[in-house]
Amino acid sequence: MPLDRPVLDAIAALAALDGEGPVLVASDFDGVLAPLVDDPSASRPTPGASAALTRLAALPPGRARTALVSGRNLAALAELSSPPAGVLLVGSHGAERGAVLGSGAVETLPFALEPDQADALRAVSDGLEAIAGPVDGAWVEHKPSAAVLHTRRCSPEDARRSVEAAVELGASLPVHTMQGKDVVEIAVVETSKGQAIDALRAELGAVAVVYLGDDVTDERAFAVLHEGDLGIKVGPGETVARVRVSTTDDAAEVLAVLAEHLER
Repeated sequence: MPLDRPVLDAIAALAALDGEGPVLVASDFDGVLAPLVDDPSASRPTPGASAALTRLAALPPGRARTALVSGRNLAALAELSSPPAGVLLVGSHGAERGAVLGSGAVETLPFALEPDQADALRAVSDGLEAIAGPVDGAWVEHKPSAAVLHTRRCSPEDARRSVEAAVELGASLPVHTMQGKDVVEIAVVETSKGQAIDALRAELGAVAVVYLGDDVTDERAFAVLHEGDLGIKVGPGETVARVRVSTTDDAAEVLAVLAEHLER
Protein backbone atom coordinates (compact mmCIF):
# COMPACT_ATOMS: atom_id res chain seq x y z
CA MET A 1 0.00 0.00 0.00
CA PRO A 2 1.42 3.44 -0.94
CA LEU A 3 2.48 5.72 1.87
CA ASP A 4 0.07 8.46 2.91
CA ARG A 5 0.65 11.93 1.47
CA PRO A 6 1.55 13.50 4.88
CA VAL A 7 4.32 10.90 5.30
CA LEU A 8 5.67 11.46 1.79
CA ASP A 9 5.58 15.24 2.21
CA ALA A 10 7.40 15.02 5.56
CA ILE A 11 10.15 12.85 4.02
CA ALA A 12 10.58 15.20 1.07
CA ALA A 13 10.77 18.26 3.32
CA LEU A 14 13.41 16.73 5.54
CA ALA A 15 15.53 15.51 2.63
CA ALA A 16 15.45 19.02 1.16
CA LEU A 17 16.99 20.61 4.25
CA ASP A 18 20.18 22.46 3.50
CA GLY A 19 22.96 22.80 6.02
CA GLU A 20 26.28 21.53 7.25
CA GLY A 21 26.21 17.93 8.40
CA PRO A 22 24.49 14.68 7.44
CA VAL A 23 20.94 13.53 8.01
CA LEU A 24 20.93 10.90 10.76
CA VAL A 25 18.56 8.07 9.82
CA ALA A 26 17.98 5.96 12.93
CA SER A 27 15.58 3.11 13.53
CA ASP A 28 14.57 0.54 16.07
CA PHE A 29 14.97 -3.05 14.86
CA ASP A 30 12.20 -5.29 16.22
CA GLY A 31 8.75 -4.20 15.10
CA VAL A 32 10.19 -1.73 12.58
CA LEU A 33 12.75 -3.36 10.31
CA ALA A 34 11.77 -6.86 11.44
CA PRO A 35 8.25 -8.12 12.28
CA LEU A 36 7.68 -9.03 15.92
CA VAL A 37 7.92 -12.79 16.52
CA ASP A 38 7.45 -15.03 19.55
CA ASP A 39 11.03 -16.32 19.34
CA PRO A 40 13.37 -13.29 19.42
CA SER A 41 16.23 -15.35 17.98
CA ALA A 42 14.15 -15.85 14.81
CA SER A 43 13.78 -12.12 14.15
CA ARG A 44 15.09 -10.97 10.77
CA PRO A 45 14.68 -7.76 8.77
CA THR A 46 12.29 -7.79 5.83
CA PRO A 47 13.95 -7.90 2.39
CA GLY A 48 12.70 -4.39 1.72
CA ALA A 49 14.20 -3.06 4.93
CA SER A 50 17.57 -4.70 4.23
CA ALA A 51 17.66 -3.27 0.72
CA ALA A 52 16.78 0.24 1.91
CA LEU A 53 19.33 0.06 4.72
CA THR A 54 22.02 -0.88 2.20
CA ARG A 55 21.12 2.12 0.01
CA LEU A 56 21.22 4.50 2.96
CA ALA A 57 24.52 3.14 4.26
CA ALA A 58 26.09 3.62 0.80
CA LEU A 59 25.40 7.37 0.80
CA PRO A 60 28.36 9.70 1.37
CA PRO A 61 28.86 10.20 5.14
CA GLY A 62 28.46 13.93 4.68
CA ARG A 63 24.98 13.35 3.28
CA ALA A 64 23.58 10.68 5.60
CA ARG A 65 24.54 8.37 8.45
CA THR A 66 22.48 5.36 9.40
CA ALA A 67 22.02 3.84 12.86
CA LEU A 68 20.13 0.96 14.43
CA VAL A 69 18.98 1.78 17.96
CA SER A 70 17.69 -1.22 19.88
CA GLY A 71 17.02 -2.64 23.29
CA ARG A 72 18.82 -5.80 22.21
CA ASN A 73 22.39 -6.34 23.28
CA LEU A 74 24.89 -5.26 20.65
CA ALA A 75 26.03 -8.75 19.65
CA ALA A 76 22.47 -9.96 19.04
CA LEU A 77 21.54 -6.79 17.17
CA ALA A 78 24.51 -7.17 14.83
CA GLU A 79 23.91 -10.89 14.25
CA LEU A 80 20.19 -10.66 13.55
CA SER A 81 20.09 -7.44 11.55
CA SER A 82 23.12 -8.25 9.34
CA PRO A 83 23.72 -4.54 8.73
CA PRO A 84 25.91 -3.27 5.88
CA ALA A 85 29.21 -1.52 6.38
CA GLY A 86 28.98 1.98 7.79
CA VAL A 87 25.90 1.42 9.94
CA LEU A 88 26.21 2.58 13.54
CA LEU A 89 24.85 0.21 16.19
CA VAL A 90 23.33 1.19 19.52
CA GLY A 91 22.46 -1.73 21.81
CA SER A 92 20.89 -2.08 25.24
CA HIS A 93 18.98 1.21 24.85
CA GLY A 94 22.24 3.13 24.47
CA ALA A 95 24.50 1.36 26.96
CA GLU A 96 26.45 -0.33 24.13
CA ARG A 97 27.85 1.30 20.99
CA GLY A 98 29.50 -0.05 17.87
CA ALA A 99 29.87 0.32 14.11
CA VAL A 100 30.00 -2.05 11.15
CA LEU A 101 33.40 -1.93 9.44
CA GLY A 102 34.10 -2.39 5.76
CA SER A 103 35.10 -6.00 6.43
CA GLY A 104 31.70 -6.67 7.96
CA ALA A 105 33.15 -7.01 11.46
CA VAL A 106 31.62 -4.96 14.27
CA GLU A 107 33.87 -2.56 16.15
CA THR A 108 32.56 -2.06 19.69
CA LEU A 109 33.32 0.71 22.11
CA PRO A 110 34.71 -0.38 25.51
CA PHE A 111 32.09 -1.07 28.16
CA ALA A 112 32.43 -2.12 31.80
CA LEU A 113 30.35 -1.96 34.97
CA GLU A 114 31.43 -0.49 38.28
CA PRO A 115 31.57 -3.03 41.16
CA ASP A 116 28.30 -1.80 42.69
CA GLN A 117 26.61 -2.00 39.29
CA ALA A 118 27.86 -5.55 38.81
CA ASP A 119 26.43 -6.50 42.22
CA ALA A 120 23.09 -4.93 41.32
CA LEU A 121 23.01 -6.76 37.99
CA ARG A 122 23.52 -10.11 39.73
CA ALA A 123 20.61 -9.31 42.06
CA VAL A 124 18.43 -8.33 39.11
CA SER A 125 19.32 -11.44 37.12
CA ASP A 126 18.71 -13.77 40.06
CA GLY A 127 15.44 -12.04 40.91
CA LEU A 128 14.05 -12.21 37.38
CA GLU A 129 15.09 -15.84 36.99
CA ALA A 130 13.16 -16.62 40.20
CA ILE A 131 10.10 -14.84 38.76
CA ALA A 132 10.28 -16.52 35.36
CA GLY A 133 11.22 -20.01 36.54
CA PRO A 134 7.76 -21.28 37.54
CA VAL A 135 5.86 -19.43 34.78
CA ASP A 136 5.15 -21.25 31.53
CA GLY A 137 6.46 -19.22 28.59
CA ALA A 138 8.40 -16.65 30.63
CA TRP A 139 12.15 -16.31 30.16
CA VAL A 140 14.99 -13.96 31.01
CA GLU A 141 17.41 -12.33 28.60
CA HIS A 142 20.77 -11.31 30.04
CA LYS A 143 22.60 -8.22 28.76
CA PRO A 144 25.90 -6.59 29.78
CA SER A 145 24.08 -3.91 31.78
CA ALA A 146 20.55 -5.29 32.24
CA ALA A 147 18.29 -8.30 32.46
CA VAL A 148 14.95 -8.55 30.68
CA LEU A 149 11.82 -10.52 31.55
CA HIS A 150 9.99 -11.68 28.41
CA THR A 151 6.30 -12.58 28.69
CA ARG A 152 5.12 -12.72 25.05
CA ARG A 153 4.56 -16.49 25.23
CA CYS A 154 2.75 -16.39 28.63
CA SER A 155 -0.97 -16.47 29.28
CA PRO A 156 -2.41 -12.98 29.93
CA GLU A 157 -2.80 -13.65 33.66
CA ASP A 158 0.69 -15.12 34.05
CA ALA A 159 2.11 -12.20 32.11
CA ARG A 160 0.35 -9.67 34.34
CA ARG A 161 1.57 -11.29 37.54
CA SER A 162 5.12 -11.68 36.25
CA VAL A 163 5.28 -8.07 35.10
CA GLU A 164 4.02 -6.85 38.47
CA ALA A 165 6.63 -8.94 40.27
CA ALA A 166 9.41 -7.65 37.99
CA VAL A 167 8.39 -4.04 38.55
CA GLU A 168 8.39 -4.64 42.31
CA LEU A 169 11.86 -6.15 42.05
CA GLY A 170 13.10 -3.10 40.19
CA ALA A 171 11.62 -0.77 42.78
CA SER A 172 13.52 -2.59 45.54
CA LEU A 173 16.96 -2.09 43.98
CA PRO A 174 19.11 0.87 42.86
CA VAL A 175 18.30 0.23 39.20
CA HIS A 176 16.29 1.60 36.27
CA THR A 177 13.14 -0.23 35.14
CA MET A 178 11.59 0.10 31.67
CA GLN A 179 8.46 -1.60 30.36
CA GLY A 180 7.93 -2.35 26.69
CA LYS A 181 5.85 -4.71 24.59
CA ASP A 182 5.72 -7.93 26.63
CA VAL A 183 9.01 -7.10 28.36
CA VAL A 184 10.27 -5.58 31.57
CA GLU A 185 13.90 -4.49 31.39
CA ILE A 186 15.83 -3.71 34.55
CA ALA A 187 19.12 -1.93 33.88
CA VAL A 188 21.95 -0.93 36.20
CA VAL A 189 23.09 1.85 33.85
CA GLU A 190 20.77 4.79 33.29
CA THR A 191 20.28 5.29 29.58
CA SER A 192 17.55 5.58 26.97
CA LYS A 193 17.06 5.72 23.23
CA GLY A 194 16.54 9.45 23.61
CA GLN A 195 19.95 9.89 25.20
CA ALA A 196 21.43 7.74 22.44
CA ILE A 197 19.89 9.93 19.72
CA ASP A 198 21.14 13.09 21.41
CA ALA A 199 24.66 11.63 21.58
CA LEU A 200 24.66 10.54 17.94
CA ARG A 201 23.35 13.92 16.78
CA ALA A 202 26.14 15.73 18.62
CA GLU A 203 28.91 13.35 17.50
CA LEU A 204 27.88 13.45 13.83
CA GLY A 205 26.89 17.11 13.70
CA ALA A 206 23.63 15.99 12.11
CA VAL A 207 21.56 18.65 10.35
CA ALA A 208 18.40 16.62 11.04
CA VAL A 209 17.28 13.29 12.47
CA VAL A 210 14.77 10.73 11.21
CA TYR A 211 13.74 8.14 13.78
CA LEU A 212 11.43 5.14 13.31
CA GLY A 213 10.11 3.21 16.31
CA ASP A 214 7.19 1.07 17.41
CA ASP A 215 7.55 0.56 21.17
CA VAL A 216 6.96 2.69 24.25
CA THR A 217 10.74 2.86 24.73
CA ASP A 218 10.96 4.61 21.36
CA GLU A 219 8.87 7.48 22.72
CA ARG A 220 11.97 8.69 24.54
CA ALA A 221 13.68 9.03 21.17
CA PHE A 222 10.70 10.79 19.62
CA ALA A 223 10.61 13.19 22.58
CA VAL A 224 14.12 14.56 21.94
CA LEU A 225 13.58 15.29 18.24
CA HIS A 226 13.83 18.90 17.11
CA GLU A 227 11.45 20.93 15.00
CA GLY A 228 13.14 20.04 11.72
CA ASP A 229 13.41 16.32 12.57
CA LEU A 230 10.97 13.55 11.69
CA GLY A 231 9.62 10.94 14.09
CA ILE A 232 7.70 8.04 12.53
CA LYS A 233 5.64 5.71 14.68
CA VAL A 234 5.20 2.19 13.28
CA GLY A 235 1.94 0.54 14.30
CA PRO A 236 -0.74 1.46 16.87
CA GLY A 237 -0.44 3.19 20.24
CA GLU A 238 -0.17 6.69 21.60
CA THR A 239 2.83 8.61 20.34
CA VAL A 240 4.48 12.01 20.14
CA ALA A 241 5.89 11.14 16.71
CA ARG A 242 4.85 13.51 13.94
CA VAL A 243 3.58 10.85 11.50
CA ARG A 244 2.59 7.19 11.60
CA VAL A 245 2.73 4.15 9.32
CA SER A 246 1.02 0.81 9.92
CA THR A 247 3.42 -2.05 9.19
CA THR A 248 7.04 -3.10 8.87
CA ASP A 249 6.56 -3.10 5.09
CA ASP A 250 5.52 0.55 5.36
CA ALA A 251 8.64 1.25 7.41
CA ALA A 252 10.79 -0.32 4.69
CA GLU A 253 9.05 1.87 2.11
CA VAL A 254 9.75 4.96 4.24
CA LEU A 255 13.46 4.12 4.23
CA ALA A 256 13.43 3.42 0.49
CA VAL A 257 11.72 6.72 -0.32
CA LEU A 258 14.09 8.55 2.01
CA ALA A 259 17.08 6.90 0.32
CA GLU A 260 15.76 7.96 -3.09
CA HIS A 261 15.45 11.59 -1.98
CA LEU A 262 18.89 11.66 -0.34
CA GLU A 263 20.53 10.02 -3.36
CA ARG A 264 19.49 13.02 -5.44
